[in-house]
Amino acid sequence: MSQTIIEGKAKIQVTPQKIVSKDMEVFYNPVMELNRSVSVLLLSCLGRKNMQFGLPLAGSGVRGIRFLLELKKSMIKNVSFNDYDKAALNSIKKNLALNEIKSKKVLLRNDDANLFLLNSSGFDYIDIDPFGSPNAFLDSSIKRISRDGILAITATDTSALCGTYAKACKRKYWATPLRNEIMHEIGLRILIRKCQLIGSQFDKALIPLYSYSKDHYMRVFFSCHKGKSKVDAVLKQHGTYGDAGPLWLGALWDSSLASDMADCFLKKSKGKGLEGMEKELYRFLESIKKESLIDSFGFYEIPALAKKYNLKSIPKQEYLTSEIMKRGYKVSETHFVLNSLRSDISERELVSLMKK
Repeated sequence: MSQTIIEGKAKIQVTPQKIVSKDMEVFYNPVMELNRSVSVLLLSCLGRKNMQFGLPLAGSGVRGIRFLLELKKSMIKNVSFNDYDKAALNSIKKNLALNEIKSKKVLLRNDDANLFLLNSSGFDYIDIDPFGSPNAFLDSSIKRISRDGILAITATDTSALCGTYAKACKRKYWATPLRNEIMHEIGLRILIRKCQLIGSQFDKALIPLYSYSKDHYMRVFFSCHKGKSKVDAVLKQHGTYGDAGPLWLGALWDSSLASDMADCFLKKSKGKGLEGMEKELYRFLESIKKESLIDSFGFYEIPALAKKYNLKSIPKQEYLTSEIMKRGYKVSETHFVLNSLRSDISERELVSLMKK
């Protein structure tokens, strides 16, 4: 039996499922609400105008409906909803009606995702949010993302990217993962490089604007820039980290954008007490805002470091943060793992602090 739920400013009619799977009649994953909220925030902060949005895997249509309701009207030229499943297309129509959206800006398609993209004239924003690996959609989405466009990629096959199935990672992403405390950052950087390699074939340089790992998925927003020299500059930032890689060694975030997104969300909440999803989103945005200011690869998981050096006690994180800053280094918590710090301090000096 279907029920109406509210996500952001959108009302969506869905049939609740105990287990979220690709076999659902119409795909809707409530866990991905934060994913969609971040998309809205990022686009709001970029503030571009007259954009064409392509949603090849639209499912219930919730992401596109939120764009239509929550972004400024001047930002949207049109939103193209596509899904191969006719039941999904019918669901999108019902949800558009439920939100009283009768706009010439809405375009509906019932095609294979890749054919939908390849038969289009291109988009300023494309969102690839599949169940599993995004590999099957990388070629067509990168071909059809416009110059200076935004390409959003989600991967939910984290078991491969994080090293549980290393052979699968080599087959799918052409890289060796790590199975340790920084495996989520390693996996994210492997995903970024794979997308960039596909882009390089078409002289498109994909620069990460905002990326993260959360729950069961990894997510990257790329800005697309055209030109051989720009692609060459991206490829120079590929390399290895110990036994892991090749992977992306460059920045995971545009720190200015990360700051704008956190500040914009706080401004919208008007300083009111945050609860539930809003509270989780605020903490997440603030964490990445601080993390993005530190130019470093990887981070330190404090319990793992204590175990490595056989330390009998673990100092409180607040103490370590304070002492690191006193020594002139940058430091912040990381969104990747609890009880961990990102800093430009050396491991040797950090362990010395922990011993004291």
